[in-house]
Amino acid sequence: MNFLDKMKTRYTVKKYNPQGNISEEQISQLKEILNLSPSSINSQPWNFIFINRGELKSQLAEVSFINKEKVIDCSHLIIFQVIKNPEDFERQIEENLPEGAVNYYRTRVKPKGEAFVKSWLGHQVYLSLGVLLSACADMGIDSTPMEGIEPELYDEILKNDKYETLFAVAIGEKLDTDANQPKFNPKSRLKAEKVILEA
Repeated sequence: MNFLDKMKTRYTVKKYNPQGNISEEQISQLKEILNLSPSSINSQPWNFIFINRGELKSQLAEVSFINKEKVIDCSHLIIFQVIKNPEDFERQIEENLPEGAVNYYRTRVKPKGEAFVKSWLGHQVYLSLGVLLSACADMGIDSTPMEGIEPELYDEILKNDKYETLFAVAIGEKLDTDANQPKFNPKSRLKAEKVILEA
């Protein structure tokens, strides 16, 4: 099956098989793939926290709204966090990026104010979400991107002072009876000619 066919069959899983586990080899690959995610000026303002079964995952499930069951039953929960303080971010890029990239941030991003900077940093983390979901589709791993969580309560549980939670992704093995599968609930997308244009 080629990548296009895999993308045609990927979907947002609603029910996971609690006995389904992702192998350590696949988890290692996903970690490396996330680490290779693109970001503007190679800014990398993120943390990716992988959580397997256990008490921590149970605590996070309790603050995941309608996603509680997914968090409990999935093999792994991946939490996507963004650096909280723009000053910490600036120190990070000064230590790790070439002068041209740092100057881009200082002259093109920072002057627009803190609200813009925080939005820009969050956009970089969302780029990595697309990479992860595509990688999962290619590797045959079922996934659920979730903004329907309580990020502030995630942060209280995780106690990661320099980063704050934006969203999470559950990964694992779907239940065969999951009603959201395309064979039960066909994919619905706008027609390509409405959204893909040539100029």
